[in-house]
Amino acid sequence: MEPALTVGLDGSPESHAAAHWAADEAERRRLTLRLLHAWPLLVPEPTNVRSEIDQNYWAKKLVHNAQAELQAGHPGLTVVGNLVADDAQNALLQAASESEMLVLGSRGLTPWESYFLGDISMPVVARSERPVVLVRARQPGEPGRPAPTAAGGVVVALKLHGPCEDLLEFAFATAAARGVPLRAVHGRGVPLHAYAPWGSDHGVTQEIAHDVQKGLDQVLRPWREKFPGVVVTDVPRLESPARAVVRAAEGADLLVVGRRRHPAGAGPRLGPVAQAAAHHARCPVAVVPHD
Repeated sequence: MEPALTVGLDGSPESHAAAHWAADEAERRRLTLRLLHAWPLLVPEPTNVRSEIDQNYWAKKLVHNAQAELQAGHPGLTVVGNLVADDAQNALLQAASESEMLVLGSRGLTPWESYFLGDISMPVVARSERPVVLVRARQPGEPGRPAPTAAGGVVVALKLHGPCEDLLEFAFATAAARGVPLRAVHGRGVPLHAYAPWGSDHGVTQEIAHDVQKGLDQVLRPWREKFPGVVVTDVPRLESPARAVVRAAEGADLLVVGRRRHPAGAGPRLGPVAQAAAHHARCPVAVVPHD
C-alpha cells in the first residue's frame, strides 16, 4: 500500500476545510490523499441502478464532488475516494493505522462550548496510533486566517521529562517540509511561595526560567543537529503549560502537541495541554501519540 494521508469527510464545513488542508499537506509530503466517508447504512454496491434509487447516491456524490474539487486544485496529486460501511469512529481508526496522518474537521468553539468538540473527533484523537490533525472551519463573522507564511511557522509543545522522540520527529519534519521556522514552547507555573504582596520573587522566577531554558537546550540539541535547515527558537514561559501553548499558537500555521500512548486496558484520554489545544487553538492542531 502506498503511503497515504487520510481525511474524514462528512459534508460539514469543518470536513471541507480539513480536506483542503489535507490536500496541501499531502502534496507537500508527496503522499496519496485518501478521502474517507463512513456510514453504517451503506448497502452493497448495486449494478446498473439509476441514481434516483441508488441508496448510496448521496454518499458517493459527497466523495466524488470533493475528489473533483481537490484534484482540480492539485492536478499532480493522487486523490482516491473511499466509502466504508462502518461506524465512523471505527473506520477512521482503521484508516489512521494505515496512513501517515489522519485529518479531521474540528468545530469552531465559542467560550460557552469550550469543552465540546463532537462525538467523533475526540475519541479518534485519543485512540489513534498515528498523528491526527484537527482543522477548524472559519465561523461566520470570524476574520479569515492569513495565508501561511514563514513568520507563522510550526509550534511544538514540549515536556522536559520523559521521551518525546515521535513528537519532535513530526514537528521538525513538518517544519522542514514547509520550509518554516519551528518554535518550541514549554510552560511552567510559578509556585505559590514565589509570590509576595508586591509581586513575584525575581530570584525564584529567574531560577525557574534558567532551569526551563537549560532543559529546552538539552532536549532540542540533537534535533537541531538532525535538521540543520530548520530555524528553531525556544520559548520558556512562566505560566501554566496549557495557557502557554495556546497563547504561543496565535498566528501559527500548525500547533503540534503530544499524547501519551496508553497501556492495554487503560482508558484513552488526552492530557490537559492537548485538551486545551484541541478546544481553544485557532490554527490546525496535530496530536501526536508517543511513549
